[in-house]
Amino acid sequence: MDEHKENIHAEEDVNVKMSATREEEEEKAKSCSSRICPEAEPAAPQVSVSPSQSNSDFSHPVYKEISLANGHINRMSMDQLRVKLAELKLDTRGVKDVMKKRLKNHYKRQKLLQSAAEGGPTDTYYDYICVVDFEATCEENNPSDFLHEIIEFPMVLINTHTLEIVDTFQEYVKPESNPTLSDFCVKLTGITQKMVDDADLFPDVLRRVVAWLQERELGTKYKYAMLTDGAWDMSKFLNIQCRISDIKYPPFAKKWINIRKSYGNFYKVPRTQTRLSTMLEKLGLTYEGRPHSGLDDSRNIARIAVRMLQDGCQLRVNERMHGGQLLSVPSSAPLEGAPAPRNPRARE
Repeated sequence: MDEHKENIHAEEDVNVKMSATREEEEEKAKSCSSRICPEAEPAAPQVSVSPSQSNSDFSHPVYKEISLANGHINRMSMDQLRVKLAELKLDTRGVKDVMKKRLKNHYKRQKLLQSAAEGGPTDTYYDYICVVDFEATCEENNPSDFLHEIIEFPMVLINTHTLEIVDTFQEYVKPESNPTLSDFCVKLTGITQKMVDDADLFPDVLRRVVAWLQERELGTKYKYAMLTDGAWDMSKFLNIQCRISDIKYPPFAKKWINIRKSYGNFYKVPRTQTRLSTMLEKLGLTYEGRPHSGLDDSRNIARIAVRMLQDGCQLRVNERMHGGQLLSVPSSAPLEGAPAPRNPRARE
């Protein structure tokens, strides 16, 4: 549903815009008084410096060593990069810029770890990252007022310490407003009419999603964040679906990592190079499974996330919903994981 998400994102669907609810205002007030203070942000192992030096001061000798290493890497040919990566037992796949980034981050980590003697080359913001890529009802030429209903709810769980996909969840969902799938939708997603006819409505599926997250102690014992391929899954599909199902937007999905933004910023590429197929190609990966299957798309997005973590990217929340509106989360914002999931509640 990659191309159709792009089209949906470009539409100005006034029906999607929801006014701020009383619950959001209450939660905002609660967050100021009762939330647990986030841990100090470990963007990189701290290097011991003199008291007169600030945290943003890069005058420590280790940074000069890193700068010199980066200059040397910039002058390496593609063959030299592959040889050096192979010597270090690092992945040799990807375009030249990706291999440069991988090698630079390897040396940076080694230098900082040697200097600070702490940490490891994994994401230190969250214990787990939960990838979601919904499939929704669609038509070949969606009218501007078309209500996209979620018909597949997949989740793929990444352990950021082991850099492995450790679990998955998948359920189909019965649409309410337009229960009959278009031929185009069936062909695109591979989801048949029988699959959705035999499925439960969204609120029941969401309850099982919550139970699945709770069983894994996410938001209680372990810190976690949601991750999507673009903003549409949360800002459009989930937003619309909650309104159709007459339930409140789930708090655990109000903030997420938009991997397209993270990928573009980390590898320094334009938005046009952040489509799923392009990200995989540039990283030297190939798509595994059936395109537009929600679970297979989620798995492939997770593979990109794992590769980015391996390359030294520290994924963190960069988008959120507030008052029914999509907002960016600046990197300077306080770091916090998603809240403990709870069962859906009826809208007031």
